Amino acid sequence: MNLLEKFRETSISVIPIMLLVLVFYPTVAPIGAGLLLQFLVGGLLIITGLSIFLLGTDVGILPMGHSIGAALIHKRSVMLMLATGFFVGFFITVAEPDVRVLADQVASVAPSIPKTMLISMIALGVGFFVSVGLGRILLRAPYHFLLIGFYLLVFGLAYFSAPEYLGIAFDAGGATTGPMTVPFIIALGVGVAAVRGTREAESNSFGLVGLASVGPIMAVLAMGVIDKGGEASTVAKGTTVVSLPLGEAFLGVLGETVHEAFLALAPIAVILAIFQLVLLRMNRHQVVRMIKGLVYTFLGLVIFLVGVKGGFLPAGSVIGGMIGSSPYNWVLIPIGFVLGAVVVLAEPAVWVLNDQIEEVSGGHVNRRFMLIAFSTGVAIAVAMSMFRVLSGTSIWWFLIPGYGIALALTFFCPPLFTAIAFDSGGVASGPMSSTFILAFTLGASASSGGDPLRDAFGVVAMIAMVPLITIQILGLVLKHKETESEKEFASRTEEEVAP
Repeated sequence: MNLLEKFRETSISVIPIMLLVLVFYPTVAPIGAGLLLQFLVGGLLIITGLSIFLLGTDVGILPMGHSIGAALIHKRSVMLMLATGFFVGFFITVAEPDVRVLADQVASVAPSIPKTMLISMIALGVGFFVSVGLGRILLRAPYHFLLIGFYLLVFGLAYFSAPEYLGIAFDAGGATTGPMTVPFIIALGVGVAAVRGTREAESNSFGLVGLASVGPIMAVLAMGVIDKGGEASTVAKGTTVVSLPLGEAFLGVLGETVHEAFLALAPIAVILAIFQLVLLRMNRHQVVRMIKGLVYTFLGLVIFLVGVKGGFLPAGSVIGGMIGSSPYNWVLIPIGFVLGAVVVLAEPAVWVLNDQIEEVSGGHVNRRFMLIAFSTGVAIAVAMSMFRVLSGTSIWWFLIPGYGIALALTFFCPPLFTAIAFDSGGVASGPMSSTFILAFTLGASASSGGDPLRDAFGVVAMIAMVPLITIQILGLVLKHKETESEKEFASRTEEEVAP
């Protein structure tokens, strides 16, 4: 709960991107001193805002999540638990910073897709699938069969959906699993799994986030089915961002951002108040702590979004546009590779995940080896996204083989690793993917003559897809090592017994 610790974590995520832009400035993307300064100030605001936001969630919101989970368990009401899962999933997603940034970028390219409607549909999808995930734990339903069934539905919907919605839908699945949504959902899942008291409790405690991320994909694809006539059309056909006076760049978005953050967090405050009155009845000190956490969360969200809108998005779009419109735009592919590697290596949640898997595997899966696999996979994913931008290749050629491999692996991989893998899809696609990399890709697509709706959206989805395959392969490696160890032990035992 230390602000300096949060500041360190977010700095590790953001500063590598800032350094990369400083390298691009005198070489492939001379964006001008004004916009560069705007970007750097935006980066500092993002670090500050995200640090305060995370501190607020730790102080006030996450403890409430644990308290609500514990209280629901004592009530032992399945319907109450499922209903709470839905409402918590819905309202937490409405406040999720990554979701709001994604909606802003969709609105900038396709104003015909209502921002409020998009956020609401994503939140509905999360809420419904949080309830489904809790129900799975209670009923002990096999995780991989649910995944296969729901992803078959996803691709069925995708077939009938307007093509413009495909990349947005899969990006929504990656953006949903952000710094606010994930801890709250995991707390619910761990609590419900613990009360079951089964020997599968460890593997059941994972997987809820993976199921929850299916919901936004289905919800946005449903929007595409309704909008099959092709109302969603791209209006941004070039890099039109200009450098503004520094104060105007950030103060100009402050008013709408404060309003947006208030609308996002007010429902959560109301829900927490209702739970306090009806179920929790915390003491005065705990209530004051909760209010303090909400205030920190609100301030952090405002500062974060102002930094994103005033600095990161404009600069990312212009840099991508400059490189995309140059005669040497093929350098987007190696630049994408570097961006992917830097983003995943700088994401604190990836390091936490590595520690978690090393612990779960008893040290059999080396943390350094996993980090290399993770980094290489995400780097290739972003590079392939840049190839899509330049070639106009449909995202179908990447999503179908990728998810096909991931779902096929569920039949052979240990269940625990399958659950961790699908939970981890959003770990790699952190705030920097939803802000700078997506803005960079949108700018590159628009300036190279492509259709951003079809060619640029999907980069977050590509990043989120990598862990589904990588972590399950690591699970298979561990399974093979354990089998070999058992054979070696059995052989040694037979030799000792033999006369």
